[in-house]
Amino acid sequence: MTTRLYRSASRQQGGAALLLAMLTVALVATLASAALWEQWRQVEIETAQRGRSQTAWMMTGALDWARLILREDAMSAQGMGVDHLGEPWALPVQESKLSTFLSQDQQWREGDAEVFLSGQITDAQSRMNVMNLIEDNKVSPKMLARFAALFERLNLPLGELQSLATQLQAAMQAKVEKSTPPNAAPPKAFLVPQQTAQLAWLGLSPSTLAALQPHITLLPEPTPVNLNTASAEVLSASLPGLDLASARQAVEKRQRGHWASLDAARETLGAPGRQLDDKQHSIQSRFFEINGRMRIDDVVQQEQTLVRRDGNQVSMVWRLQSPLQRLNTPLQ
Repeated sequence: MTTRLYRSASRQQGGAALLLAMLTVALVATLASAALWEQWRQVEIETAQRGRSQTAWMMTGALDWARLILREDAMSAQGMGVDHLGEPWALPVQESKLSTFLSQDQQWREGDAEVFLSGQITDAQSRMNVMNLIEDNKVSPKMLARFAALFERLNLPLGELQSLATQLQAAMQAKVEKSTPPNAAPPKAFLVPQQTAQLAWLGLSPSTLAALQPHITLLPEPTPVNLNTASAEVLSASLPGLDLASARQAVEKRQRGHWASLDAARETLGAPGRQLDDKQHSIQSRFFEINGRMRIDDVVQQEQTLVRRDGNQVSMVWRLQSPLQRLNTPLQ
């Protein structure tokens, strides 16, 4: 009897020891797995941070290069130049290997991921500036009529234009009046947008905004439309009496030779050209958009920058960088 009890206790102790050993092995494996995962995570974070740093450095270099092109354009013109689509700055850079831009002593090292760059400089004043709607903190009837013409040519609801103008005026007024009387309720105000995509804040529907974006811009100050770079829709909307068909014919003529002066544009545009206003129309530009795209393997980084050119100085107004995206996801 005693022997059987002893053998049973021994078996129980052996089973408990085996179970404890198995639990110990499982715990060690779990801890080791967690440690390896944490190490992998730290490596991934460090790699991503280094990649973002390198991406930012290369995009900044591309931006500086674009600014240099605009500066050289201004210097060669000596303040008397005309901005048109036949100039070097207007030529897009198709996707090219970054290594092709490097000097011989800076060639890409073997094993490094290939980097591809593309981009384009566009004239921001080739489009109608929404800021022109406001003059002396009031909605300008003249400019409201010009934007109404654009809405009509694009078959867009005029009610959204009125909402845009009213809310933009409220936002601009709130920006001027930074304080209110102590006992007065603060007025309802909207943030002043900086990019055209933000005009949705002021009542534009997504479909209307998508249709408008190729033809409008949002600049820090009122600006004239550059007749040498404007689309037929913008030419027609900005100039009373110029129908869309005539504007398209004018654009075709402009492709054979840009307008060197407003008088040359008046001659081409005929009777509507007599209404050209040097406050609303120009043949030069100060604001430009720089759009850059960089691809490393299947990762894409896009960036948009608005710059202002004053004489030979090209300064940045704002810079917008999109999140890193994979090629199998839709690009912005």
